[in-house]
Amino acid sequence: MAAESICPGCGVALPATRGPTHRYLEASPACWARYGEILAREYANADLFRRVHRQTVDAYAVQHPGQPSAPTIQSVAVHLLGLCARVQHGEDPDRAVRILQAASERRDLFHWLIPPAFRGTVTVREVAPAAEPAAHAERVAAWAVSAWEAWKPHHPQVEEWYALLRP
Repeated sequence: MAAESICPGCGVALPATRGPTHRYLEASPACWARYGEILAREYANADLFRRVHRQTVDAYAVQHPGQPSAPTIQSVAVHLLGLCARVQHGEDPDRAVRILQAASERRDLFHWLIPPAFRGTVTVREVAPAAEPAAHAERVAAWAVSAWEAWKPHHPQVEEWYALLRP
């Protein structure tokens, strides 16, 4: 039986592996590698990339918030705003990106949000095996909802930021 590692970000148990991780998102090497597989699938399919890539990045980032610092404060806020735009308000991908661009210019607006202990029921483990584009898109949508719902205690704050930044 292969040893497993528990990701310090999302909590997923995956076969232990060595390898790189992100510099401030807290992820196990195995989780980071699965995320890379998901991204590669999206980069290889322009339509899939356009439809779901933003949600993939947002869901992963808020499940791996890291420790309080300037980059992580900005990251959590921006990615929660992305989920708010798409999941909560049904914004199309292009409009959601414009909101995130506005957020990137307002670093002074954000503060650290204490991450939830449980970060959602859908992780890279559920998304990575979905090889067909339709299944991949469906699982990413579920992942985005799951990650957004995990941060429910902070929804009022994110909605306030969203109202200030919505073009």
